[in-house]
Amino acid sequence: MHFALSEEQTLLRDAAVQALARRHTLRSVRDALDGTAPPSLWATATEAGWPGILSGEDAGGAGLGALEAMLVLEACGRVLADARLLGHLPAASLLERGGGDATVRTGLASGRLRAALADAMACGRRPATVIARSGGDGSLHLTGAAGQVLDAPGADVLVVCCETPGGASVAAWLRGDAAGVSVEPCPAYDASRSLGRVRLDGAAATPLDATAGDALAARHLQRALLGAESLGAAESSLHRARDHARERVAFGRPIGSYQAIKHKLVEILRRVENARSLTYYAGWAWQRRAAEFALAANAVAVSATDALDFAARETIFVLGGLGATWEHDASLYYRRAELSRRLGGGADAAADAVAEELLAAAP
Repeated sequence: MHFALSEEQTLLRDAAVQALARRHTLRSVRDALDGTAPPSLWATATEAGWPGILSGEDAGGAGLGALEAMLVLEACGRVLADARLLGHLPAASLLERGGGDATVRTGLASGRLRAALADAMACGRRPATVIARSGGDGSLHLTGAAGQVLDAPGADVLVVCCETPGGASVAAWLRGDAAGVSVEPCPAYDASRSLGRVRLDGAAATPLDATAGDALAARHLQRALLGAESLGAAESSLHRARDHARERVAFGRPIGSYQAIKHKLVEILRRVENARSLTYYAGWAWQRRAAEFALAANAVAVSATDALDFAARETIFVLGGLGATWEHDASLYYRRAELSRRLGGGADAAADAVAEELLAAAP
């Protein structure tokens, strides 16, 4: 299949790059390591219309697809910007699928409200960590906890994917400040990340008219977005290594002319381009072949987080002693790589999902 971005998609990607270029994101990440809270990029995201990318036009959203969302996250990844979209977009998408409250959907699309997705369903060998019981009045009462929930601190709306005592998957939403809800910020290796532990003590939530497949689709979407962000960070690492290899001279020659360095740069490029192809495939599947989205999204998560892990390590190698210093930004990309591959259930869970999809499709 030959695939290329449309003119509108290219403009969206370029506009995202330009909007983030006006913010000193890398400096903010470094300041966050010293204990200074990074400035919120939510206003930038809202001004650009990113919170409503996946929201329906009836709610004031753009009604676009996963590929457009991934293009924005790729731009964020290049400069390690955390615009609080990794939690918001999957949650907003699930509210769209499940017929969420119209006022809430409108607030999410406009950016007036921010959401986070708490995925507490069973994942691999991990059992469900939140149990939903019927409240008798049409509501669900949620009990349990979900750890490392992206963008949970400060979220106005929590969309929780959990299970009933019988093991059936359900989805529900509730306000972040509702009774029985507490969100504890989690310190992270990558200080620019906003992670929280969500505790629910019989909290009353409004069920969504969403199937188990819809809840899983939100999980897959979040993994795809994490992968797209990792793709952007991996490409940025490649450019840093390439530029240094052109300028650094050893024994009278740029180090990029030595075969050992060439091989490292080419291998980073191969992994980046492979992840990019899978990203486009996932975006196409979201719009045209929904049955393949789970496979594609998890493949993006596996390949892109692997590409970033490799690129971050090899960039430090190419930079030599400079890359190993605290002052260089290469260490910030390494931190992003090591945390990203452990979020959304982790790269291993995404790889298991790819295997499950392939085995299910086998004759």
